[in-house]
Amino acid sequence: MKLWAGRFKKEVDETVNDFNSSISFDSRMAEQDIKGSMAHAAMLAAADIISQEDADKIIGGLQSILFDLQEGTLPIDPAAEDIHMFVEAELTRRIGDAGKRLHTARSRNDQVALDTRLYVREQLQEIIGLIKAFIKALCDKAEQHTETVMPGYTHLQRAQPITFAHHLMAYTQMLLRDVGRLEDAYGRMNECPLGSGALATTTYPINRDFVRSKLGFARLTANSLDGVSDRDFCIEAASDIAVLMMHLSRFSEEMILWCSWEFKFIELDDAYATGSSIMIRGKTGRVYGDLVTLLTMMKGLPLAYNKDMQEDKEAIFDSIDTVKLCLKTVTPMVETMRVLTGNMRNAAAKGFINATDCADYLVKKGLPFRDAYKITGQLVAYCIDHGKTLETLELTEYQQFCGTFQDDIYKAINLETCVKERKPVSGPAPDSVLKCIRMVRGQLKD
Repeated sequence: MKLWAGRFKKEVDETVNDFNSSISFDSRMAEQDIKGSMAHAAMLAAADIISQEDADKIIGGLQSILFDLQEGTLPIDPAAEDIHMFVEAELTRRIGDAGKRLHTARSRNDQVALDTRLYVREQLQEIIGLIKAFIKALCDKAEQHTETVMPGYTHLQRAQPITFAHHLMAYTQMLLRDVGRLEDAYGRMNECPLGSGALATTTYPINRDFVRSKLGFARLTANSLDGVSDRDFCIEAASDIAVLMMHLSRFSEEMILWCSWEFKFIELDDAYATGSSIMIRGKTGRVYGDLVTLLTMMKGLPLAYNKDMQEDKEAIFDSIDTVKLCLKTVTPMVETMRVLTGNMRNAAAKGFINATDCADYLVKKGLPFRDAYKITGQLVAYCIDHGKTLETLELTEYQQFCGTFQDDIYKAINLETCVKERKPVSGPAPDSVLKCIRMVRGQLKD
């Protein structure tokens, strides 16, 4: 029987039933729905709104439904309008009239708001765990390559020498910010809306704090209209996931470049060499679409609950599913990839990426900054004209441009020296990167 069967005189058209139905996607919230209902039933008994006997029957019946769903022995009825009606109907079938008392002092509006918060809150914890696993994989790989020299790029042009470890650790900083954003979102969404009713609470003497405590929420929603119509938490979660996907996409783009014959910096394990990175790039656009769906859905809705808000679930579910799949793919891809250190070093030896260090050498010898950079530019032009590099120039050639050059110029422009001398905090010097790795590992433990 449909929820509104008592109001309407005609049967609802089957097409409209299909249009309104959400059981095909909200059935994943069955566990959250049952746990919320158990807490609600316990509260109803504690507040003397229903008998303890009925509450015990309800809670026992709900536990049996949850067990059967988890065991796969209870199929979801596709004809049910949504997961809330399916659970309530199954409960009543099992325990009789006591099951019909469960919905006392509750509306589907605050029920779905509760279930969605419970589900998204739980999923954010799982996503944060997956991000941390990815960060750990990056730290592990970086620790192996603190002295693996490679070119650092600007505008995809070789610019200055860095290490592979330094490059990987840049992504850990992005990902730690992603963790922070998701933790902030978790904190904001950690409010219990149950008790808001359809929009104006209820005349029953309910104890909202009882349910809040049972379900582990930090706070109660402060306004019943907002409690049933707020989907900021879905939008914020989808926004944070979109930023995270952007970071994964950037990383994947570099994997694609580094695997190409033009770079050949890495080789992926065969298990991850069939387009995983390309798919992560593509799925990022999909997650952006989910965010736009949520924003567009909410932008014109008056208070309080509107049926339009049923569209929130497929979008936030898809965002969650997609980012979890991507994180589960990219982490072992990093763990198993082979780093071609020789190719990285060879690429760093080309392109005059140590020209800055050549100029700094002259400045440290007392030349004005502008003069030193002008001389270095002339040296680079000379090398290009004569098919040489700064490393292969003779000292006499250096001295044609400036008599300040001595034999120690070769140590100054050595790529390993260039990297090791970049010692400031956040730089690519091996010791600096190792400190960064220890710091990031510490943050993961915290």
